[in-house]
Amino acid sequence: MAFAANPLSVSVPDAEFESWLRDSGYLELIDQHSSSSAAATTVSATSTSDTAAAAATDFDHASLTAVSVLLSVFSTNPFSKLTAADFSAPTPSWTSAFIGDCGSYSFPSGSHQARLRVTENVKRYARNYATLFIVFFACSLYQMPLALVGLISCLAVWDMFKFSNERWGWERYPVLRQVLVRTAQCATAVILIILNVQKALLCAVAVSYAVTILHATFRKLAPTSRQPPKKR
Repeated sequence: MAFAANPLSVSVPDAEFESWLRDSGYLELIDQHSSSSAAATTVSATSTSDTAAAAATDFDHASLTAVSVLLSVFSTNPFSKLTAADFSAPTPSWTSAFIGDCGSYSFPSGSHQARLRVTENVKRYARNYATLFIVFFACSLYQMPLALVGLISCLAVWDMFKFSNERWGWERYPVLRQVLVRTAQCATAVILIILNVQKALLCAVAVSYAVTILHATFRKLAPTSRQPPKKR
């Protein structure tokens, strides 16, 4: 299904029409319109100048657009629209939805389109990105055996605390229980620091964040099930 730029342009302003598309769930049409508008502008600019000047202008424009897009992406909070319900929804298909085909990717035409893609794709593929983080963290632990030992040791410390608490009933001695909790926390912090568990975690966070941002930026918005428009 495709619309013209604004079939109701005589009576409805572009801003109102775009707002209606957002509320109705037709975000992919906004994405397509941004790409087609940028392509039309480029073709129009090229046709009104000679070849050498047009090539130089296109290169400068593309460079500025790329820099602007990158700055806007890294200054955008990709998790602004994320909610707990997004993690409880079914996981999108890895092949047809998350990865797609070659035609599912394109460079954003501008900062507005880049921010739209990032926030919406992170919301749509939240479970996929979370799975990738777990995979990257597991790979980091595999590459750093001491970190894996440290993580297991931390789990063992708290498991022993839970077992002792249930066996001897430390709830009856709140002061002693508080002292043991603080001791377990200090032991956990020492283990994490000495065995570089935080390094493995930071590596996994950095790689997964980079992959998330790049995929969400270049992945075109795909059609989804429509939500009923919001009442004004």
